Order: sequence, then C-alpha cells, then structure tokens
Amino acid sequence: MEAAGPRHGHPRGHLAGHHERVSEPATDIDRPHRSAQSPPPPGRQPEPGTRTRGPWLVAAATSATLLLLAGRYGYHRDELYFLLAGRHLDWGYVDQGPLVPALARLLDTIAPGNLVVLRTPSALLAGGAVLLVAAIARELGAGRGAQLVAAVLAALSGIVLASGHLLSTTTVDLLVWLLAAWCAVRLLRTGDSRWALGIGLALGVGMLSKLLPALLAVGLIVGVLIAGPRRLLRDRWVLAAAGVTVLLAAPNLIWQASHGFPQLGVAASISGGDSSYSGRLDAFTLQFVIISPYAVPIWIAGLVALLRRPAWRAYRAVGWAWLVVVGIVLVAGGKGYYDAPLLLVLTAAGAVVTVAWASRGSLWWRRGLLALGVVPFLLPNVVLLLPVLPADRLPGFVVDVNYDAGETIGWPAFADSLAAVHNGLPPEERSRAVILTANYGEAGAVARYGPDRALPRAYSGHNSMVDFGRPPADADVVIAVGWERPDQLSTWFEQCILAGRVDQRVEVDNDENGGPIHVCRGLRRPWAQIWDTEVRHTG
Repeated sequence: MEAAGPRHGHPRGHLAGHHERVSEPATDIDRPHRSAQSPPPPGRQPEPGTRTRGPWLVAAATSATLLLLAGRYGYHRDELYFLLAGRHLDWGYVDQGPLVPALARLLDTIAPGNLVVLRTPSALLAGGAVLLVAAIARELGAGRGAQLVAAVLAALSGIVLASGHLLSTTTVDLLVWLLAAWCAVRLLRTGDSRWALGIGLALGVGMLSKLLPALLAVGLIVGVLIAGPRRLLRDRWVLAAAGVTVLLAAPNLIWQASHGFPQLGVAASISGGDSSYSGRLDAFTLQFVIISPYAVPIWIAGLVALLRRPAWRAYRAVGWAWLVVVGIVLVAGGKGYYDAPLLLVLTAAGAVVTVAWASRGSLWWRRGLLALGVVPFLLPNVVLLLPVLPADRLPGFVVDVNYDAGETIGWPAFADSLAAVHNGLPPEERSRAVILTANYGEAGAVARYGPDRALPRAYSGHNSMVDFGRPPADADVVIAVGWERPDQLSTWFEQCILAGRVDQRVEVDNDENGGPIHVCRGLRRPWAQIWDTEVRHTG
C-alpha cells in the first residue's frame, strides 16, 4: 500500500529531539533487506518489508464478503437516519458532519432503496483498512508472512467487520485514522516531514464526518511531546498540515460553533450511558474484544515493542498516542470503539513481533499455539458481526454481543404495526394524525416504508431530527411510538391510550420490538412551545 509521495527523507537527525535521532531513510525501499526475524543492529530501525500481494488478496476477500452479505437483514436505524438527514443537507448536524448524509443521499439517488449500493462504500473502505494495517506492519519491517498475518487479523477484527457491513460514520473514522497513522509512521521512519500533509488531509476530511479525528491529533501531539522528536511541532510542514486540517474541517466547525457545539451535548449523553457501547466499564471491556480476544496478546506485544524496542525508538510517539487516546476515552466516558483504529495499529506492530516469536525456538509448539486459538477466538467474529444466520432464528446471544444486529431487523414489520393503529382511527382523525417517534431510526423507518402504507409523516426530537421540522400547529391526534414512559406523553397531551405494540414478527430483542404504540389527543400546549425545550433530546 504505497501512496504517491516523497521517497527520500532529510539527512539523519534532521527531526531529532534532544535525546534521540531518526535514522537515515533507505533510498530504495525495495532493495534486499533484513527480515523481521533478524533484528537490525542496535540504533538502526528496520527497513520496510518487501511488498507482497497477500494483503491485497485478503482485502479483496474482505470487501467481496461484505458485499455478498450487504443485502441480508435490512437497514440499520442509523442508515435510515442518514437517508433522512440526506434530505435535509447542511454543513453540520447535532451528532455528525455532512459527509455521510451527503453520501447516503447520493447513493440513494443512484439506486433508490438499494441496500447493497448504500453499503458498497463501507465494504470498499473496510478493504482499504485491511491494506493500511498491512502497510503499517510493512513500514515497521514486516516480511511477507507478518504482513499477511496483520492483514488477516484486521480482516477478521470486530471493528472492520462491523463497520464494513453498514454505512456509518465509524467506517469513515476507521480509514481516516489508519491513513493518518500510516502517514505518521512513514514520517517517523523517513524523517520527511512532508508526510504530515497526508495526516492533515486525512484528519480534515475525517472531521467532515465527525470531530473524533481531533482526538487522534491530540494523541499524536502528546505522543511526540513525550517521546519526540519534538522539533516536529515547530516544523513548517507540520504547521501547514494543521492548517489543511482546519481548512477542510472549517464548514463543520463553523456550523457547530454557530449552533453552540451540539456535539458536546451528544458527548455528554454518551458519557452518561444513554447510548449503546457507552459507559466507562463498557469502554474498558470493549478494548479486549473490539479487534478480537485472539488479538489481545498480539496488540499488547505490539504496544510494548513500540514503547521499548530500541530499533523502534522512532515510533514511540505512536504507542503513546494510543495510551493518551484510550485514557481520554475512559476518563470522558466515550464509546469504547473510538480508539479501535489505533488498536489495529498496535496489532500491526504486534504481528511483526508475533511472527518473529513464532520463527524462533520450538516452531511446532509456537505455531501450533497460534493456530489453536483461531477457531474459538477469531472466527466467531464472522458469526457475531455479519448477517450469516437467519434473521427469524437469530440466537439471543448474537444481539447480546452485537447490539447493531438487532437494529437491522424488522423495520417493514415495524411500519406495518403503525399502519394497523393508523387504520384503526376514525376517518376524521386519520386524515390529520401525525406520528411522533422516540428515536431517529423509527422516524427514518416511517420515511422509508410509510408511503407504501399510507402512513402520515413522522416527527422526532431525537438529535438532528428536531431540526427537520415539527408537527403542524393543528396536529392534535398523534400516534406515539417507542415512548416507554406514558407519564412523559401525558405532560404534552390530555389523553393517551395504549393502542397496540410493535410486532416485528421475529423473536429479536431490539429497541423497537414489543414497544408501545399510543394514540394521544388534545395537545396541552402549542408544539412551538414544547418542541425545542421538551421534545428535543440527544443520545
């Protein structure tokens, strides 16, 4: 995985800190080199490994598998939200930037209602992530075997499979972080600070999706402050890269600033545990499963090597970057997958260490030990994170482990449940009724499947849905779905009766199945008074 860019770095020590030196880069990265199993002389970092086709084959297989499975089950609730947000294009939203909603609108315009087309970019980005993990391993001196191991570990990792199956902001984050990390490793190896422009470009584009790439920037800056070379922080190319990031991110940043940085409110809700995969304990636990349990000793070995291996002294800032980022995530109560791309970087480093370990001593015992853990600890990711089992017979443990699987099942039946309640209203009420949903996925499902069932428009106060419009002033007959607390509805309406429950016609434990459907009448106060102050909520 080689991007266009300068091949020759600055003279030895050009970016050195007070206590370290960056070794002179190779002038021909394809010349014969020492293998990953033969450590370089003290003080010299290993040259990049030989290019190999293995990672490309693994990446292609990853993307092909994701595309083959893309049409199974159904839309994820976030995808339904992106499609709805794409109808209200803006430079920012309460919980994200403009990139993914704009992409969703483009893909749905090309092929309306086609789930495979909607998910094709994610499948391709997942393959790109696999290539980047192998490329990072190659930069660290990985031979053909270690690059292949790194690619396979990435391809079967939870974060690549889960994000590659769905259109999501996480898929964009994954590729952005890995691309920035690869450029950072290239910079630290060659000493050529022009690679910082690649970091700035990746982070800037990524911040059009979410502001999370700024967290990676903080991690890398603190890592350089701790481990050097500190002169990078004054380098003109690094400063130019920072300008590129700010320039590209400016539209979203300006929108956020003009709206009072609503993403901070969403972050506060996540920190309070009001979202999936949130909470400090969950975030900590996720570190040990988000790649795979199999990879835990491998990425730990990679972290230790980055921080302690003399030949990798130049890369210590990368190891420190993960420690800084995961520390911020745990302290702030962020979602545990935020730092997952950096875990893949550690896994790439660990693949180099692991293959070298497996090539010494008792080969059959060491390689047998590695092979023994594949089936119980690595392959289960495929079953848990991809739609390979029948939706109508999905074991409960799959949804327990993979919350998102449940949120891709039953949306047409959800709309049917609402249609049954709507059709049961008196004709004079049916014509003026509206739907009020508890979350954006439910509103997106009504927008997607409602027209075929003659359902009225759905409104919601969840995240940016609140800005997409409120019910008409005379809308005093409301079908409210997903509101588990009737007392909340009673503060807005004079009368609310339970009119039915969501029946998705499968046994799946998700946020919608079995949820109450109320019919509410008699608005106590105008929508204009309660919409922004009471109905609005984030999470």
